[in-house]
Amino acid sequence: MNKTIYPIFFSFLFCFFTACQNSSNPKSELALPFYNEATFTPKWFNQDDEALHQFHKISDFSLTNQEGKQVTSNDFKDKIYVTDFFFTTCPGICPKMMTNMMILQDAFIEDDEVMLLSHSVTPKRDSVPVLKAYAENKGIISDKWHLVTGVQEEIYKLGRHDYFVEENLGLEKEDDDFLHTENFVLIDKNRHIRGIYNGLNKTAINQLIADIKTLKKESL
Repeated sequence: MNKTIYPIFFSFLFCFFTACQNSSNPKSELALPFYNEATFTPKWFNQDDEALHQFHKISDFSLTNQEGKQVTSNDFKDKIYVTDFFFTTCPGICPKMMTNMMILQDAFIEDDEVMLLSHSVTPKRDSVPVLKAYAENKGIISDKWHLVTGVQEEIYKLGRHDYFVEENLGLEKEDDDFLHTENFVLIDKNRHIRGIYNGLNKTAINQLIADIKTLKKESL
């Protein structure tokens, strides 16, 4: 054999055996981390790790959307979704958050696996008719993106203790203190938190879109 062929030949063998080894290993590490507390320290698992069965999940919930329909955690079964917290009269960060959430709606408009969920943090003021008018004004598609109202205690509990949307700011707050945050949270089909993103930042939104596509590949 020509000596110049040796490096190419052995490189081919290395790649071949590596590929075989990887394809026969079902315990490959998942591409996105998991999160279970307010510091958002990433945790990594293999796909068949039993620890995932006991890992932090979003609690069951029951709220009402802009169509007056009950929306529960069951509506997100086998769905990837992005969630945030807003209020319709917010003059500051909310309009920009809505603009960026609209980018997500447009990006996955034909994808039934991906949903959006926005919670009102002023649910007494943001009644169903108010949310309906707001959704129509913004071009929100009800089947894709739920704007929800309900009992404030439940919404705030979800925000602070399930999604950790505000706790990572390092501020100690009482349960009834006003909840206000620009964070978007990515939830997988098993109700695990897989990412947190600045809802005001275009680069973060682009990363979120990429991460949603990564999650979709996980379930293949």
